[in-house]
Formats: sequence, C-alpha cells, structure tokens
Amino acid sequence: MQGFLQTLEFWLGEISNWVWGPPLLILLVGTHIFLTFRLRIIQRYLFKAIKISFSREKEGEGDISQFGALTTALAATIGTGNIVGVATAVAAGGPGAVLWMWLTGVFGIATKYSEALLSVKYRIKDDLGMMAGGPMYVLERGMNAKWLGVIFAALTALAAFGIGNMVQANSISQMLKETLSISPWISGGIMTFVTALVILGGIKSIARFCEFLVPFMAIFYVLGCVIILIMNASLLPATIILICKSAFTGQAALGGFLGAGMREAMRFGIARGLFSNEAGLGSAPIVAAAAQTKNPVRQALVSSTGVFWDTVVVCAMTGLVLVSSGDWQEGLKGAALTKAAFSHIPYVGPTILTVGLLTFVFSTILGWSYYGEKAAEYLFGTKVIKPYRWLWVVAVMVGSVITLPMVWSFADITNGLMAVPNLISLIALSGVIVSVTREHLWSDNAE
Repeated sequence: MQGFLQTLEFWLGEISNWVWGPPLLILLVGTHIFLTFRLRIIQRYLFKAIKISFSREKEGEGDISQFGALTTALAATIGTGNIVGVATAVAAGGPGAVLWMWLTGVFGIATKYSEALLSVKYRIKDDLGMMAGGPMYVLERGMNAKWLGVIFAALTALAAFGIGNMVQANSISQMLKETLSISPWISGGIMTFVTALVILGGIKSIARFCEFLVPFMAIFYVLGCVIILIMNASLLPATIILICKSAFTGQAALGGFLGAGMREAMRFGIARGLFSNEAGLGSAPIVAAAAQTKNPVRQALVSSTGVFWDTVVVCAMTGLVLVSSGDWQEGLKGAALTKAAFSHIPYVGPTILTVGLLTFVFSTILGWSYYGEKAAEYLFGTKVIKPYRWLWVVAVMVGSVITLPMVWSFADITNGLMAVPNLISLIALSGVIVSVTREHLWSDNAE
C-alpha cells in the first residue's frame, strides 16, 4: 500500500508539473498581454479603480458591497503563495524571479478586469434570489458552451476542497504545532468552529468578516516588511539592482544551486506570480458577480485592484525582504528560506511571519468556500448549498489532523486546469469586453 501511495504521489507531481508547464504559462501570459493592449492598457485606470473600491455606497443589484467582493476575493487570493511561494521562486529562479513575478502582476490586472466584467454581465439570480455568476455562466450564456461551464464548475469544486480548504487547514495546524506546540486537534477544533460561524451565514457573513480581516492582515504584514526593509535600508539599493539585473542575466547562488539563468528566473517568477494572484484562473470573478454595482465596468475595475495588492505590493515586499537577507544563497528553500530571512530581525520578524501566515491561510479557507459553493450550486442547484457548507466545515477539521502530501499536487492540477476554459472565454469574448468598456468607461457619457 505504501508503495502504491508513493507511486501515486510521484505521478500526481509529474502531472502537476506538466499542467503548470510552458503551454499553460504561455497561454496565461499571452492572455495577459493580449488583453492589456486590446483594452488600451487598462492598468492606467488603477488609481480610479482603487478609489471606487473604497467607496461604500450601495449601487445597483447585488448581494454585497464592491469592497466586500474585493476583500472576499483577496481573502482567497492572498495566501501562502505570497510568502512561501515567493521564497520558492527565489530559491529556484534566483533574485530575478521577483521582477518577473511583479511584471506578471502588472499585466495580470487586465485579465482580472476582463474576468470580472464578463461575470457581472452574464450573472443570474438563483432560486433563492441571490446572485450567481462566474466563468461557468459566461461559458454557458456568453459562448453557448454549457459543457465547458460544467467542466469548469467541476474542477473548481474539486480544487476548492484541496487548495482552498484541507491543505490550508493542514498548514496552519502544522505551523502552530511546530512554533507553539499546540495540538492539531485543538487548533483544528478552533479553526473549524470559527469557519462554521462565518460561512454558515453565506456570502454576506463571509464578506463582513473579510472586510475586517483582509485590511488588517495585509496592512500588518506590509508594515512588518517595511520595518524589516528600513532596518536593512543600506542593502536596499543593491537588492533592487540585483533583482533587475539577474532577471535578464540570471544569478548564481553560492550554496544552493549552480546558477539560475534568465529562463529559470522567468519560469519560476511567472509561475509563482500567476499562482499567487490567480488572474486567469477564473476563481475571483465568482465573488465579483455578487457585488452591488451600477455596471460591469465598475466592479471589473475594483476586482482588478486585487492583482495589484496581491502581487505588485505584497509579493514584491516579500521578495525584497528575502533577497536583501542573502539567505537564498545558502541553499534554503520554501518555508525554510522565509523563516531564516524573517528571523534576522529578533522578535519582530518571526511574529510578522507567524501572524501573516496564520491570517493569510485562514482567509483563503473563507474565500474559497464561496467559490466551491457556487460551483456546486451550478452543477446541482441551490439544494446543495447547506450540505456543502457543512461538508466544508468538516473538511477543515479533517485537513487539520491528517497529512496530505498528495492533495497539494491534486489541487495544483485541478487549479491549473480551471484556467483553460476560462481563458478560452476571455479570448473568444474579448470583443464583448471591449464593447462594454467603451460604453461605460471610454465614451463621453460613461457612468
């Protein structure tokens, strides 16, 4: 049995590497660049988008505020990828991976905008009078391809329990066990209870909680990184030069690897950036469809800021802390590299890292619960909602107390495959995206 599990784990890892290989990365980056220029560099509206996202007025149909939709999406998006994922990219691709990750975020703004626009345009009201939207409805109503919508929804429902639930719960319980010697049964029980309190009330309850949690966790972590960077201020100019230079030339490490060339810096920076901000995967537009908004463009602008906060700000901060520490030259990888970099600053560093990881990971459990619920609703109708929420709560406890080496790979596979039907819809309906943008943003009488 042990041999079978090891073989299965190996092949799942191989399939995951293939799914997240060059074809998907090229498709994702190509879509980012295509939509950026098709939309006349929509990134230039970033400050307008940030301003709209912080406005709280209730406008138009929807279940939650635009800010609530943004923070719920950010709850799901900002996770271990922003901390440990950046370390993985730096360890495998050198300091230059940070710049490629950052550029992926800049171009990804256009894709996140497009996803949200289509999801709001093609959303419906379900039997309970709540909004339902996302790529599955775009594929069905916009492209008349319900079979692709079913595939997307099935992959999302599966990915949610993996990447959005059990592996997150497991990483929290293991971290608390290692750092504070808290039993996984205790941490899992507390986590399960809080999850039940939040998600059993539905999207309005989730959004209310995320409106409080997400700004706190992001500001706490970014300010912590700023403190560390101020303490390392003398190293900062050289760090930025090294990141920019090695992005195009590669940079050899002293102890860990023989040398990361430009190809490795690009590959790992782009892959981790895409995995972190989820632009193109089709998950965030599901909650964008629940937002109260006058027109699809306003919510699309708000949603696009998620990539900015996730990758252009949070990932960049982590990258600067990691590279300036110099620990990447010692052969450390992933969590070990992150831990070493933050521990250079006594008391402050480890606290920032622990609180950052705890809040980032738990928020992912909340955000993904809504994605999975809406995917299940698309497949089985509104009758599945309550059983699904209870199943989600149970899965948090299960994930906390069992080891899940294979679930990571399986979740990576389903997560990556979600992107394919979503990207097909974005490219096929790019004319619709441009038309709606022209009507509500570019025209003289735009709202």
